[in-house]
Amino acid sequence: MITTTALTKRYGDFTAVDQISFTAEPGQVLGFLGPNGAGKSTTMKMLTGFLAPTSGRATVCGFDVEEQPLQAKKALGYLPEGAPSYGEMTPRGFLDFIAALRGLSGAYRKQRLDDVIGRLQLEGVLDQSIDTLSKGFKRRVGLAQAILHDPKVLILDEPTDGLDPNQKHQVRELINAMAKDKVIVISTHILEEVHAVCNRAIVIAGGKLLADATPAELEARSRYHRAVSLTAENPEQAKTALADIADIASIEIDPQDRRLTAFPKPGKAILAAVSEALSSRQIAVSELQLEAGRLDEVFRSITLAQQVEGRA
Repeated sequence: MITTTALTKRYGDFTAVDQISFTAEPGQVLGFLGPNGAGKSTTMKMLTGFLAPTSGRATVCGFDVEEQPLQAKKALGYLPEGAPSYGEMTPRGFLDFIAALRGLSGAYRKQRLDDVIGRLQLEGVLDQSIDTLSKGFKRRVGLAQAILHDPKVLILDEPTDGLDPNQKHQVRELINAMAKDKVIVISTHILEEVHAVCNRAIVIAGGKLLADATPAELEARSRYHRAVSLTAENPEQAKTALADIADIASIEIDPQDRRLTAFPKPGKAILAAVSEALSSRQIAVSELQLEAGRLDEVFRSITLAQQVEGRA
């Protein structure tokens, strides 16, 4: 439902997006990850027709974004960064305005308005001016307009920005509920967002696509993948107890929280051996955990390597 081919955006000598190609299909919630300035928002704007690419091509539901802009935009909903709206309008008036622009009418129009107002819990602020709303409510009004016409494709730029933890949970549940038959692309630099809603992640930095995988596949690249971490009363004693396990490559103790992590040799599983060694020496452990991998560490290694390459 979404395809990009060598999508590129240049501003003079500066390349904001550099030949990005990917395909996203129904049922996928695609996390578009990258540090600030990576090119995420620029890519979103090209997908939605708000920016023309310097070169390359993007299609939405088979419609070329540049050559068939109206058909492409009918098929998608867009929550831009900051969710711009008309501050003097009320949420009720703004959503009525969007419904008219989208060509909604009759009973279906009322059904869609009632649905998004309920889902985003906007009932209490419908008749306030948007200028007077909190950042979180403004964001929810922006998301409501994006999903009002029940689009097949959703492009969401930082959808939980400015929301409190309860509001974030509600929006993530909404995204998961809509994901079955839609393509949803979420631009974010918040890694917890990926764990919460995404089943695929693309990492970009310096305008280049650096990784495209499931969150689990990215975590498997982490040096912490299949490592064992623990909290012990005496971490130095625990380290000594584990020193003779042949499948352990190294052991580290965090200088701040004194948490011990044992790293396995490639392809080895060490959880059972660690547990047995600690138990046999009667070392008190309050927590023992098998690590899946740490997405933040993978993200840093991918994006920092690109920064070094870019400077070179």
